[in-house]
Amino acid sequence: MTPPRIVIIGGGAGGLELATRLGNKLGQKQRAQVTLVDQNHTHIWKPLLHEVATGTLDYEIAQLSYRAHARAHHFEFQLGRFLSLNRQQQQIMLAPVYADDGEQVLASRELSYDYLVLAIGSVSNDFNTPGIASNCIFLDSPAQAKRFHRHLLDAYLKLNSPGHPKDKLNIAIVGGGATGIELAAELYHAAAELNLYGFADLRKDRLNINVIEAGPRILPALPERIAGAALKELKKLGVTVRTDTKVTSADNRGLHLGEEYLEAELKVWAAGIKAPDFLTTLDGLENNRINQLLVNTQLQTQLDPRIYAIGDCAGSKMANGNWVPPRAQSAHQMASVVAYNIIATLNHKPLRDFQYKDHGSLISLSRFGTVGNLMGNLVGGAMMIEGRIARLAYVSLYRMHQVALHGWLKMLFISMVARINRIVRPRLKLH
Repeated sequence: MTPPRIVIIGGGAGGLELATRLGNKLGQKQRAQVTLVDQNHTHIWKPLLHEVATGTLDYEIAQLSYRAHARAHHFEFQLGRFLSLNRQQQQIMLAPVYADDGEQVLASRELSYDYLVLAIGSVSNDFNTPGIASNCIFLDSPAQAKRFHRHLLDAYLKLNSPGHPKDKLNIAIVGGGATGIELAAELYHAAAELNLYGFADLRKDRLNINVIEAGPRILPALPERIAGAALKELKKLGVTVRTDTKVTSADNRGLHLGEEYLEAELKVWAAGIKAPDFLTTLDGLENNRINQLLVNTQLQTQLDPRIYAIGDCAGSKMANGNWVPPRAQSAHQMASVVAYNIIATLNHKPLRDFQYKDHGSLISLSRFGTVGNLMGNLVGGAMMIEGRIARLAYVSLYRMHQVALHGWLKMLFISMVARINRIVRPRLKLH
């Protein structure tokens, strides 16, 4: 009898954790054929992309090879971009893969499935604001983060040159959520580190960073006390935070804020997310207003119980009527429930309902501090933490992701290697 085919589209936090768990539980025993599909060769935890963008994290060291991980955890990896879905035939189509010179290296392919999991993640939502897509950098993927890093290094070189006509480097970050706030702080950290590598003229006071938020305060999804603590730290660094300010358009020199014009050599858009637009054309599957696929309490898409959705691309409602927030902890919890439900289905057992548990939120301000609330609804409220304890909790989130992928022992070895690299390698990626 042919084992059931489980296909997972998207190798982000949720998709990769799910493939790892199902590979270990089912693939190793040949109870199922588990396939992970992603258009990239490697994985990095998305909350770290702001560190890749500033160079404080070396992507080449932090990335994980899908193919090597698949071999170690008994699933198959297919390189490709998800193109279309045929629910009646239970098949997906993958787009061709091309080399940098345009030569086709993989033809388009069809994959059959018995169970399909869509873990495609999210992209930045520019709300159709004129000029944003062509003049701002998003931080949705490693490629975009590396692009920002290249532009940043070029800007630093200019600023450190005696012939540069400007005294300051103007950077505008649109969006006062976690990504925008963490990026602003990390930029000051990177500038300080660059002083050790020959950028003697790159002083803190030569950075002019503006964070622009359309709402009344930064970090609107977090308690006001945490937002206030983060704002205080940002102001200490020299960040200008502008709330109740809407970007009306962008060009190659800066941003239009209604009647005002803000000049900026580097412009980052981090003002909101949506699921990719193509999810609205998936063979009749239903979506919400930000393109997320609507799922039931077992995380199955509402029109097809053989198709699941997890992570940022899943539209799942909580008991209070709000949507499950697009966070790494949501993807992790969803991956656990879908793994259980697929195994339960194969064993002819009842499925489990998904109930989102908010374990709190943490905002890293690089080496300048960490603030957040811990435990969330587990203690009937929120306990605010900051300083060393908050930093330890923030790092532990990444370590738990590594535990889900590698187990405790290998995670400890990876942590040791990371500490050694901090000693023997440059503190900053310089190229």
